Amino acid sequence: MRVCAAVIAPILLVSGGYAYGAPARYGDPMQEDIDAAVQGVDEFWKKHWSEYFTESYTPPQVLGLYDGTAADAPTCDGVALEAGNALYCPSEDFLAWDVGLMQEGYATGDSYVYFVVAHEWGHAIQSRLDVTLQEVSTELQADCLAGAELQGAKDDESIVFEDGDAAELEQAIHSVSDQLPWTNPEDHGDADQRTKAFVRGLDGGVNACLPLTA
Repeated sequence: MRVCAAVIAPILLVSGGYAYGAPARYGDPMQEDIDAAVQGVDEFWKKHWSEYFTESYTPPQVLGLYDGTAADAPTCDGVALEAGNALYCPSEDFLAWDVGLMQEGYATGDSYVYFVVAHEWGHAIQSRLDVTLQEVSTELQADCLAGAELQGAKDDESIVFEDGDAAELEQAIHSVSDQLPWTNPEDHGDADQRTKAFVRGLDGGVNACLPLTA
């Protein structure tokens, strides 16, 4: 995947004052793809939020990459962020992903970081919704929203899908479902459930991710 150059605009990230166009903290090209994912998903919600929800859209803060093995790792609710994790911190409204996690996944294909960013952004969107719009399985709903976000960004031409991206996305979902200690199938769903949720968002958009009774 890649971001369409026409939509790149300066966006300040929380950690270290990182901005688009500045030297990447952990090096490119992975950081460029993370930036592209952040930019594409954020642009999608800025453009389409009012088509689905009331109020106004406010993006979460993006802490971005952190080192979960460091003694001074950032915290959420006073608890240090773990190595090998990616998360949305509801109380402080920020997104973050461990550099080791992203590097390991990125080695299998650049689509991995797009899925992780979109999934965590899905949790940020959930936190902005009335409880009647939240699914009981918050993790599967976040997977569905990730699919809707990425497909929507593709339709808006802010993200370009390249050959092999579909297979990479499926592999990314299986990877985070099967290999990581914090993705317990009992709360995140197994690889098959997560893939189906993601594809539901790809095919049906945001409305396909909301409860039928909403």
